[in-house]
Amino acid sequence: MAGQILRHILVLTVAVLLAHVCEAEANFSPETTKALQFSYMYSDEPVHHIRQRRADSYTDYTVEIEINASSISVIDEIKKELEKIQIASPVANLTLLEANFTTVCSFFDTEYQCRCEAQHFWPCDMCKLYRSCNTSNDACSCIDNKPSGQFCQKTTNPACTQPPTDINECLNSSLVCGPNAYCHNSNGSYWCSCWSGYNATVPNLTISINNTCTDINECLNSSLVCGPNTYCHNSNGSFSCSCWSGYNVTKMNESVSSSNPCTDVNECQGNPSVCGPNSNCTNVNGGYNCSCWDGFTATVPNLTISINNTCTDINECLNSSLVCGPNAYCHNSNGSYWCSCWSGYNATVPNLTISINNTCTDINECLNSSLVCGPNTYCHNSNGSFSCSCWSGYNVTKMNESVSSSNPCTDVNECQGNPSVCGPNSNCTNVNGGYNCSCWDGFTATVPNLTISINNTCTDINECLNSSLVCGPNAYCHNSNGSYWCSCWSGYNATVPNLTISINNTCTDINECLNSSLVCGPNTYCHNSNGSFSCSCWSGYNVTKMNESVSSSNPCTVYSTVTPPQTVSSTVTTPQTVYSTLIPPQTVYSTLTPPQRVYSTVAPPQAAIKMSMTIDKPFDTSLTKPEDSHYKDFAKQIQDAVEQSYKSLPSYKTGSVNVTGFRPGSTIADYTIIATNSNLDFTSANINLYNILLSKGITVAANGFAQTEQKPLISTSGNLYPQQKLELKCPQSVNRTITWKVNEKDPDSTKYTISEDGGTLTLNSAAYSDHGRYSCIMQTASIPYIQWQDISIEQEPSISVGDNERVFPCDGRTVQLTCYVNADYSVEWVLNVNVQTSEIGSDSITVKYIVPKDNCSKEILTCRLKGLPQLLDYSYSTRSVTVKTSTEDFTCQDNTLGFGKTNDMTKGLCENGKEGSITYKCKSNGWAIEQDDCVLKVIKDLESKLQGLAVTAIPQFMAELSNAVEQNNASVTQSAATVKTIVEILSNIADLSKNITHKKPVMESFLNTVDIIVSDNSSKTWNDLNNKNTTGNTSVKLLEAIENISDRLSDVFAINLSSIHLNRVTIKNSFNQTSQLPSSTTQIVIPNISKPTFITVIFFSKLNDVLPTRNTPNNDNRTSQNRINGDVVVVKVNETINNISFGFDITNSSLGNPQCVFWNFDLDRWDSTGCKVKITGNETDKVTCECIHTTSFSFLMSPFAITDPVKRTALAYITYIGVAISMASLVLCLIIEIILWKSVTRNDTSYMRHVSIVNIAVSLLIANFCFIIGAAIADQDIKQEQMISVGRCSAVVFFMHFFYLAFFFWMLVSALLLFYSTVIVFGQMSRTEMMVIAFTVGYGAPLLIAVITVAFTAGPKNYVSKENACWLNWNPSRALLAFVIPALTIVFINLVVLIVVVCKILKRGVGAVTRPGERHILIVIARCVAFLTPIFGLTWGFGIGTMVSRDFSLHVVFALLNSLQGVFVLVFGILLDGKVRETLAGKLSLSSLGSSPTRSTNAGMSSSSGLGIFARLRRNVYNISNPSAARSANSTGASETLMNP
Repeated sequence: MAGQILRHILVLTVAVLLAHVCEAEANFSPETTKALQFSYMYSDEPVHHIRQRRADSYTDYTVEIEINASSISVIDEIKKELEKIQIASPVANLTLLEANFTTVCSFFDTEYQCRCEAQHFWPCDMCKLYRSCNTSNDACSCIDNKPSGQFCQKTTNPACTQPPTDINECLNSSLVCGPNAYCHNSNGSYWCSCWSGYNATVPNLTISINNTCTDINECLNSSLVCGPNTYCHNSNGSFSCSCWSGYNVTKMNESVSSSNPCTDVNECQGNPSVCGPNSNCTNVNGGYNCSCWDGFTATVPNLTISINNTCTDINECLNSSLVCGPNAYCHNSNGSYWCSCWSGYNATVPNLTISINNTCTDINECLNSSLVCGPNTYCHNSNGSFSCSCWSGYNVTKMNESVSSSNPCTDVNECQGNPSVCGPNSNCTNVNGGYNCSCWDGFTATVPNLTISINNTCTDINECLNSSLVCGPNAYCHNSNGSYWCSCWSGYNATVPNLTISINNTCTDINECLNSSLVCGPNTYCHNSNGSFSCSCWSGYNVTKMNESVSSSNPCTVYSTVTPPQTVSSTVTTPQTVYSTLIPPQTVYSTLTPPQRVYSTVAPPQAAIKMSMTIDKPFDTSLTKPEDSHYKDFAKQIQDAVEQSYKSLPSYKTGSVNVTGFRPGSTIADYTIIATNSNLDFTSANINLYNILLSKGITVAANGFAQTEQKPLISTSGNLYPQQKLELKCPQSVNRTITWKVNEKDPDSTKYTISEDGGTLTLNSAAYSDHGRYSCIMQTASIPYIQWQDISIEQEPSISVGDNERVFPCDGRTVQLTCYVNADYSVEWVLNVNVQTSEIGSDSITVKYIVPKDNCSKEILTCRLKGLPQLLDYSYSTRSVTVKTSTEDFTCQDNTLGFGKTNDMTKGLCENGKEGSITYKCKSNGWAIEQDDCVLKVIKDLESKLQGLAVTAIPQFMAELSNAVEQNNASVTQSAATVKTIVEILSNIADLSKNITHKKPVMESFLNTVDIIVSDNSSKTWNDLNNKNTTGNTSVKLLEAIENISDRLSDVFAINLSSIHLNRVTIKNSFNQTSQLPSSTTQIVIPNISKPTFITVIFFSKLNDVLPTRNTPNNDNRTSQNRINGDVVVVKVNETINNISFGFDITNSSLGNPQCVFWNFDLDRWDSTGCKVKITGNETDKVTCECIHTTSFSFLMSPFAITDPVKRTALAYITYIGVAISMASLVLCLIIEIILWKSVTRNDTSYMRHVSIVNIAVSLLIANFCFIIGAAIADQDIKQEQMISVGRCSAVVFFMHFFYLAFFFWMLVSALLLFYSTVIVFGQMSRTEMMVIAFTVGYGAPLLIAVITVAFTAGPKNYVSKENACWLNWNPSRALLAFVIPALTIVFINLVVLIVVVCKILKRGVGAVTRPGERHILIVIARCVAFLTPIFGLTWGFGIGTMVSRDFSLHVVFALLNSLQGVFVLVFGILLDGKVRETLAGKLSLSSLGSSPTRSTNAGMSSSSGLGIFARLRRNVYNISNPSAARSANSTGASETLMNP
């Protein structure tokens, strides 16, 4: 090295001499430059640079080189080399005569000492100037300083006995140094310095009378002197600084300088503003700019805006058509304006502000006439307006108001007119938009071919024109108005006396002679004839009154003058003479009058009796339509049964039964009959009717028959409104029990009260939902008698005004307050009881309020119901807005929403056509929408209508909902609030349908609505709903509504929509159905069905993007790793099914671990209980699920799990075999420690190392044992297709968590032991202190983490994973992080400790920081930490990899490394320790371990290729150590002997 240095010196010397440079540097090798630096110093002073002309034309040069060496040994080496080296001349004509060291300067304590080398001394003046450190006064070879450029000189006369007398040149400094300078005298010399602010004329030359000090112009670079934004003023010897206009000094009490610079003055912070009101002040460097707010301009436009030329309002409305365009109002306000369309006009682009570029165009209100005019109307559009007119047969509800949606057209009941529109003798039946006329029985139209009307009335039919066809033979036909009656001729009677005489019950002859004594009297003969009879006396008898016929009142008596026959025959020759005196018999017959003509001479009175029967059958909504085939069939069955049963009633008119309609609850059939007596006993007839219906499969409820009559139950006239009191009275009868029904249900006792006598029902606070049919029921002799009335209650008005407090500046501006009210109500603004002039919109009213300019106070404006003073006491009738004023500065400014500061919140009204509110937040750029809760008005109206909806109105309601959603598709799908409202409506419809059934039309409307709101257009809306989780559970509620209503279907039908396919069929033996949806082949198979039943199957292809994916309760969907990877299917079957199979198409092939699941509404999550995945060969695009129940099915997939059963089995074998080997290794490790404990723990460091190893082994052994128990529990639950048992797993997981953490923390203890032993000399601590620290870290910290984890996650049952394994939970609690984070942190800390220790050893050596007896232990600890830390870190790194990748190789590596941790502890902690092997060999006397310590160590070192890096590190350590360190290392043992190469 010294030779190298000298060669470099030679080169440098030659370069200096040839080039005559002032400074030269040599670049040496890295090894040289670390210890040596030098440079050539040139000066004109002769002592430093000597040139001398020699006689032989040679010039002698003396070159002085300053060498800086970091070690004195380097100087010693150079000296030795200089003594013996011969330096050849590298350049011609150049000879290096001599090279010597002259001066050596060293630092002692606080100063330098410079000593001269042999034959070199300091000049005398240097000894005088600096203190001599010589012990001899004869010569000066050492001084206490390091003078710049001065070195020892070679001289033969070193004595300095007569020092010269100093001359004080500074006595007249101006002659020495010149003006503007200080003169400093020194021993034997002097030096000059310039005054402050002055500098030498020639800076590189010494200051003197010839190079005087002149003024420094500091302002040549003013920014360096005064700083930026300043003026610099130079003066003699000084300068001054001042700020530019618009700038000021930073520190006001100090002068301007570069350290106290001028900064910009923000003029815009002044108050009042330098720009005046209504302006923006923008600060710029050194000034400011003023600009007027939008809507303002300078008072004098040509002048600059300032406090003297302020900004005033621009009245943009002076020419409104240029600003707002046609058909618009322009409203000027302070600094702004706003445009509003004339009534009947709207902005061309509704979402943009009205302007000349977005003008107001006519609204064609008739595009959706039902929303504008209401139902049953014609809509006539006109420019800026529209008009409505009712269809024929309809009339406006409120006659004094125009037709509108709030005053709709309702059907005109023409049948209520007097006289009747149908004329006399007719029935008038009202229908929607018209009426039908029919003649009473017995009447017909005057002109049969024309419609019955007032002009073609019903006239009597004379049935007696052909009496024989009507009454039959032997009868008289008597015509009457609308009817007729028959009577038998004298001597005839009806065949069946109790029945009416008719063609079917004709008159037949009466045989009066059947009891002749009653007809003719005694002693007579009775002779019957058709329609009559005759009587004659017996022989010997004669009629009592000879001039009258024989009868019971004129009997035959004995005739006394007549001779007995014997005598007569003997005295009378011709008997004819005797008989000739008798009256002919014909005369007798003709005198009798028959009594039969008294029968049926008067027409019987007729009465219509209204009846009802309750049938045990869910109400089918198709029964609301008389034209429906189901209605007709059901009505005919009932009519036939009633006719058959009631014909036995004495006064019932045959064929008069008529079913008038059906009502829900369950199913109530209303019918009428006609009888001549209204007080009938229906007991036996109803029993017969019950049995007949039962034989037809129709079951009548107990006490299901009743007589009904519509009666007024309330005396209140006019409309009923919410919160009013409602009192109903039932006409009472003595000794009759009265009960009440509300909509066929018992009254709610919390809402209704009934008087003691039962006659009065009171509703203290009515609501819209309370409207419906109210009935009072009284029990008569045979059936209940029901009096009822339909009660209508108006909807509660909903008044909205936005935020009820608003702040505006106190500047006289005009602000707008808008009030919205729902249908059928009007409102008005009131201020201090004075009604304010307002602009009236279709469903809102706007008042313009002028904020006070001088009197800054608050005012309360109230929006109240108009024209309903009786409601003003109710809370819903008014809403108020408090207008506050303020002089503060506000960030957000709006003349409708108000003024606010940053982060203030306010509420505003929705745009036209929507209801609800918008929440705004004040931001830097104004009011911004924070949350939009606006719902389409048509949907909101339907929601209000739903509150009191009768189940009979569901079909019409669902059709209206479906049409509204379809017509407003774009608006609906983009509004989360609207979608949420629709789901609420569908859910309520499903709830209303629990006791009724629906056919295809209702379900089609329902699913059509669902199809639209779950379409692709609504995906962002559903993301918002689910992420806000207010979803609460909007999507779950939708699924529940679909399930509930699919339970209430009847008949067989199918529905096909874009993303929904429904099929309802009857199945007998088995069932197989495939989805008909595009790109879907989802299949359902039911192999066996016990008996025929209905099944409803609904396929959904879009619900997978709507429904939540959580499989734990209350889990946030955003953190769930599951995905719905196929269709969602709803299956409803009436019978229990033991097995059902689903085949799902996989929509995302990148996912794995399929799970067959159904939505469990009780658990609020997907559940796999009763379902399992069936492996179907090599199919990768389809998943088959087998389940034992039916509900909403789908299947989830967790990302990156192993699904292949072969691979799963392989991983299981790797894990269990590895854990077994690991546990055996750990047991062996503990046995070895027990055997060698005393031999290997002779000092504190060794003791602590083996304590760490033992605890590492114990912790890992117990953790592995717990792992086996947990795996057994998990396997058992999985085989039984159950969730992992939380109860059984919790204790196992706690101990597993604790001991795995203890394993890592004892690794940390080993690293800390290494760190303290090498860096902070841990050996100075006592063994007790080390043990306390070790056990606190090793077990205390893991226990604390484990307990905290249980405390935070066990409560909501999120501590243990419920799937796949008995281990810490990941979703949703992230309890697994309580293990991963500490473990990986310890791995990182151990690696840092290892790097620090290695660097320390490399720098200082092991021997420099440890005692000889501990070096081996530290090397072993370092080796253990170095290998175990990366291995365990790598192991758990692969574990994290399995969480983010589905690569099978990662799972294999993780399982292999994790299960063999015990083997690594045995190998690196025990077996690779040479001392342990040596001691173990001695203990066990195993010759195979080696007979010599030296040989065994050498073999161990050479055979462990993995330790090569540590061998190299140790060699390097000893190469840089001093010999004593190396010698001391030899005494530590054989394992440390072979270190040098």
